[in-house]
Amino acid sequence: MSKQFVVIGLGNFGGSLVAEFNEMGAEVLAIDQSLEKVEKYRQYATFCVQITNITEASLSQVGIRNFDHVFVCMGEDIESSILTTMLLKEMGMNKVWVKAADIYHKKVLEKIGADRVIQPELDMAKRIAHHVVSETMIDYIQLSKEYGIVEIIASRKVNNRSILDLDVRANYGCTIIGIQRQDKTIVSPLASEIIYEGDVLIVIGSNKCLYQFEESISS
Repeated sequence: MSKQFVVIGLGNFGGSLVAEFNEMGAEVLAIDQSLEKVEKYRQYATFCVQITNITEASLSQVGIRNFDHVFVCMGEDIESSILTTMLLKEMGMNKVWVKAADIYHKKVLEKIGADRVIQPELDMAKRIAHHVVSETMIDYIQLSKEYGIVEIIASRKVNNRSILDLDVRANYGCTIIGIQRQDKTIVSPLASEIIYEGDVLIVIGSNKCLYQFEESISS
């Protein structure tokens, strides 16, 4: 059974989510106050409806409780974003992820029970910054203020060496959780797995440890 999502708010971010979920074959209920936006994204959504006044009754009427995961993407309309999030949590929705306009909006959303707060511009800025300051780090995903996941291109320094030989966990305090090699992905590689120059190492750990590891294997 495919996953089911609700996206409330069809601006650039919300609309892009709907299109991506559609591309991935997921079932999507798209909601917006604007009929123009509803018509724009109707082709990408399983159901696309205009709701001018978001209430428990109007959300129940479109069957929102039949969906697994709700995204509230009304970041610029902070009041509506907060009230909609509160309503969804009061209705017992299990996963409510919300786009925040700024740090103050984020703090309020966290206090009222949003399961995750998204700041797309900030997240993207961090990923770009991590990418451009490093020769080998090609992507960075923040897990918390202190921890993240990175993709690092294996350099000549680690060519033909095993994970056990590098002893990444003991020496650097981080863990290689995957290796991408051309069209092949190795998940949870064994300690005996050999690393080759050009492999993409997927590594999890504290930001400090990740940078130490990245610096140590750079050419």
